[in-house]
Amino acid sequence: MTGRPGRQHSQQQTAGSKPGRDKSNPLTQNGQERTAESHRSANGNASEKVVTPTNVKIVDWDGPDDRTNPKNMSSAKKWLVVSTLASGSACVTATSSIYTTTYEKMDPEFGSSRIVATLGLSLFVVGLGLSPMLLGPLSEFYGRRPIYILAFAFFTIWLIPCAVAQNIQTMLIARFFNGFSGAAFLSVAGGSVGDLFEKEKLQAPMTVYSASPFTGPCLGPIIGGFINYYTSWRWTYYMLLIWAGVVTMLIIFSVPETYAPVLLRNKARKRRSDTGDQSWHANIEIMQGSIIRTILTSLWRPFMLLFLDPMCFCLCLFSAILLGVLYLFFGAFALVFERVYGFNLWQVGLSFLGILVGMLIAVGTLPIWHHLYLYQVAKHQKQTGEANPMPEFRLPSSVIGSWFCVIGLFWFGWTIYPSIHWIVPVIGTAFFGFGVILSYVGIFTYLVDA
Repeated sequence: MTGRPGRQHSQQQTAGSKPGRDKSNPLTQNGQERTAESHRSANGNASEKVVTPTNVKIVDWDGPDDRTNPKNMSSAKKWLVVSTLASGSACVTATSSIYTTTYEKMDPEFGSSRIVATLGLSLFVVGLGLSPMLLGPLSEFYGRRPIYILAFAFFTIWLIPCAVAQNIQTMLIARFFNGFSGAAFLSVAGGSVGDLFEKEKLQAPMTVYSASPFTGPCLGPIIGGFINYYTSWRWTYYMLLIWAGVVTMLIIFSVPETYAPVLLRNKARKRRSDTGDQSWHANIEIMQGSIIRTILTSLWRPFMLLFLDPMCFCLCLFSAILLGVLYLFFGAFALVFERVYGFNLWQVGLSFLGILVGMLIAVGTLPIWHHLYLYQVAKHQKQTGEANPMPEFRLPSSVIGSWFCVIGLFWFGWTIYPSIHWIVPVIGTAFFGFGVILSYVGIFTYLVDA
């Protein structure tokens, strides 16, 4: 499937050859050469300017065991990177939901209404939505690591005005930029998981990472409930500052660059410096593009995919509904468990354990879905003789997960009565959390493969 976000293709052609002629043998250090007359993006983006150098030598990996290839990192190093990125994603999303636990003490101090205070949650989510389209494409020019460091550093900085705010206006502005900077991190982190692992080994790390943005919103109310019940609401942000600061240090010292085109560009620069041969280039250097045009392209490309790719549209619509319902729970739980069951603040926070437990159980089912995927791949290869697995083999978990989401929502809605024990609707939310993780893992891995 062509046209997927984050996927770049290029065509290399020997000088003087006719279109359609076989273009093979990428250049490596062993002396193989390939000259380039034109390098054009396969999707024909207007944001990329085509240059036509002659006798250009294309730098590629030095075989399958190239140590500079991020896929050849040690397993321990790979999982350290995945764990760091997952912790950062959980921190960002926990910041979105933990805000709801500060209403009870923050509103009287600022003299604001609950409706105005709720804007802090809405503006955070708006920032989450805008940032990836504007800042995400920068990773194609500068790599993922600079985006990680800058985005999470600014995310940490914008927690400071939240912690020391003296009025609701300051809080709302800080919340928007908090979400905006945090989303830049989220938009790039998922790609690093795909950079590190081969397709057949992608299920486990992608499950861990995919679960983190959803376990974060559940952890937020649990942690925030205790903090705001026993101490000042400002300690909510002091705790987040500590968490974000630790993650920032881990990113700086343990997360290397993983974006292959940028790594090959660095390799080409080093080779030109070492050999004095200025004909060595990476594909990313030959496909010179305008940053502004690339950002503009990233603004309209998602809408193009939504309207032209029915599969992408359906998956995005389903994802949006699930995420919307998850955030709806942040307000619904306070209404249900405070008014119907008389819970206090920390007890309301603990009610999110149902969703969290369901999500963790879903993560534990990883081996089942991985074996099912391998079975489908083997069956497909046996029947067709093709070694390339179809992306749709990733979707069975989403099919099953969607039913669990529906069951969980009906269960929760039908059991929130004083005559029914509070654990019953909490169990219903566990079914929803279980279904959310299964659904998103299937969707994310499908989009990566496609």
